[in-house]
Amino acid sequence: MNFWDFFWLLLCSYLFIAYLMVMFQIIADIYRDPHLSGWSKALWTIALIIAPFLSALIYLIARGHGMNQRQTEAAQQAEADTDHYIQTVANQPNPTQQVASAKALLDNGAITQTEYDGLKAKALA
Repeated sequence: MNFWDFFWLLLCSYLFIAYLMVMFQIIADIYRDPHLSGWSKALWTIALIIAPFLSALIYLIARGHGMNQRQTEAAQQAEADTDHYIQTVANQPNPTQQVASAKALLDNGAITQTEYDGLKAKALA
């Protein structure tokens, strides 16, 4: 194996990986788009299997302008969901705080011993 054989192998490998990345981006975009019907998604998928280069080129020309927008919206939605989850988890008091607040209510006479025991069991569960 000489240098040019190795160079050709590297070039073909690079092009094949680039092709796979484009195909996966297109497939992800097809199934991410809420405006496409199920039949349209199925037809695009079948076209990508039967004539991959031609259908990928047609898809990029016809629908490529919205791919970035749909990917950005999906990333923003994922970030918003993550932020909401973190805020939800961070705002929950820990069990020690819950038991202490229940004990303060018991000491003030706002709740009975039975209610305190129930709140304590719920906080420690």
